[in-house]
Amino acid sequence: MQVRLGCGQITWRGLPDDAALDDIRRAGYEGAPWSPRHGENAEEIKAYFDGRGLDVAPGYLWGDFWDAARRAENIAAARRYAELSKELGLTEVYVSAGGFDRPTASGRTRRQAVGHVTAEDALPEPEFRQLADTLQAVGEVMLGLGVRACYHNHAGTFVETEDEIERLLAAVDPDVVFLGPDTGHLAWAGVDVVEFARRHATRIKTMHLKDVVPAVRDEGAAAGWDYKTFEEHGIWTEINEGGVDFTGLFSVLDGVDFDGWLIVETDVTQKASPLESATASRKNLRELGI
Repeated sequence: MQVRLGCGQITWRGLPDDAALDDIRRAGYEGAPWSPRHGENAEEIKAYFDGRGLDVAPGYLWGDFWDAARRAENIAAARRYAELSKELGLTEVYVSAGGFDRPTASGRTRRQAVGHVTAEDALPEPEFRQLADTLQAVGEVMLGLGVRACYHNHAGTFVETEDEIERLLAAVDPDVVFLGPDTGHLAWAGVDVVEFARRHATRIKTMHLKDVVPAVRDEGAAAGWDYKTFEEHGIWTEINEGGVDFTGLFSVLDGVDFDGWLIVETDVTQKASPLESATASRKNLRELGI
């Protein structure tokens, strides 16, 4: 298994990117994800990361892919992301459908239903089909430019539960739409991370590494908490300090000769600082041989 290890900037919410990237370098990571805020073109983005002593890691593209009226807009955004990624020397982009705050048939938004989703919280079937159709088109555009669209599951969106993820993956071509799953969002949704990775191992081309506290997940699901309340109660924790079986996950990835970026994220840390959080995760990963 050949791994390039990056760290996402989300733990530094509200702080300048310069501070986040400097901490990420100090904590011992190779790179961090890029976004359009880092520059107007590939040269500016690369220069910015070079100036912080880090490599550029795969970026992230959101889209309301279920909205037929926005299909052309979403495909154009995908083309631009793929073009920039290729110029940056990257071969993957994380892609994800949102939907956090759109009301559902249950009267709740998915942000409110997170971790305790019912059938009434699901995206209506015609729109789910549209989501899959647009995602397929996004994958085709990106692949035509030499970049793989890697679907990224996310709690609080319309592709959160194991059933929703599997339905979407079955509806698109596995040679066109790949996987960039998130271990923490899988675990929050009650998915067995190792078994999921085993089923889809050859489709996983990059990954976000997160960990969650099972007791918080279970308490919040029973109480019907919303996304913010889960976070306030400490759903997130550093790598290998929660319930995700990273030893089993890395064994699966090693078995298929995984070769790509793994991006560490702790969305909200309970430690004293983001640097302490990133450093703890890096130390824990070294102990796991990463």
